[in-house]
Amino acid sequence: MFKRILSTLLLSALVISSIHAAHAAPQELKVGFVPGPYIDEFKLGVQPELEKKGYKVRYYEFSTGLEANSAVFKGDIDANVMQHTVFLDSYNERNKTDLVGIVQVPTPPMGLYSKKHKDLKNLKKGFTVAVPNDPVNLQRALWILQRLGWIRIRENKPVDVTELDVVENKVGLKLVLLENAQGPRALDDADFAAIQGNFAIFAKLKLSEAFILEDMKPPYINVLAVKKTRQSDAYARDLVEAYRSENFQKAIRSERFYDGFTLPDYFGSTKKN
Repeated sequence: MFKRILSTLLLSALVISSIHAAHAAPQELKVGFVPGPYIDEFKLGVQPELEKKGYKVRYYEFSTGLEANSAVFKGDIDANVMQHTVFLDSYNERNKTDLVGIVQVPTPPMGLYSKKHKDLKNLKKGFTVAVPNDPVNLQRALWILQRLGWIRIRENKPVDVTELDVVENKVGLKLVLLENAQGPRALDDADFAAIQGNFAIFAKLKLSEAFILEDMKPPYINVLAVKKTRQSDAYARDLVEAYRSENFQKAIRSERFYDGFTLPDYFGSTKKN
């Protein structure tokens, strides 16, 4: 009898100790980002929700999306926020990985910018337009130029798009292909640059300064990505819940900085004006 009571007491002590330890040592959550607004919106409205549940967030910043995706796949970090679904699918196809987007996040659209021109009139033949050199984002840039009536392009799979998909160059422009993050720097040399929203924001460009912004569709709204095998883990569910929380939505809507961003459908409106 004494042994049974002693065993029960020891077991109770272990349970209490475990609970106590869980409260004393918050679960660390490692999240990766590339240059852009996503880390700030995470700190603004997502981190407070996670901290309520006992998480401690550690931030990792990468130069490129390739590095950020590799870190998630290898398990070096738990999630990243920096890419849209089309880019993610392309990355998985090329690298034989299994990352998935589990929630969309507020995303600034790609736009056409210039330091050399105040309008789009009287452009001389041969003017230059810097565009991303990766196929997926090159296609987005070409769609912008097509909307302006400057070029006509043929339909192609996003992963296969090249400058050769321009079948008609109506204004005699010259495309300059650059690594995505170099877009803002290209403004010093090129007449125009089609710059992905996160890199424009990072370079202190305002969305309102763009001559035209892309008509962003859901596949191009950025997502929080995790490994497919971990998408049902508690931390992944808690991340989704934090993004979808009323407090996160209020935080984004109350900041003028996010004006012009395309918002996920859980906001109830797809544009922040």
